[in-house]
Amino acid sequence: MKKISIIIPVYNTAKYLKRCFDSVLVQSYKDFEMVIINDGSTDNSEQIINEYKDKYPDLISYYNKPNTGVASTRNFGIVMRIRVSCDDPQIKKVRY
Repeated sequence: MKKISIIIPVYNTAKYLKRCFDSVLVQSYKDFEMVIINDGSTDNSEQIINEYKDKYPDLISYYNKPNTGVASTRNFGIVMRIRVSCDDPQIKKVRY
């Protein structure tokens, strides 16, 4: 598992995607993954995402879902990356 998951919600942003993805890929810190969630784009965002996914298969996880809005899409990405074990000794007791 990578140390950092960069969650990128996408909705009809084909015009900016290459610049966004390239800016993440050129960072000096390399222990990351890109989690891209297409929120039902109707432009050519999916085509661009697939180009990058094919070029960087070990770095990119891709999900395509119907449009539900940016907050819901970002939360979907977070849920897809949460890996917490309830018996993990690192987790402190939480009071409700």
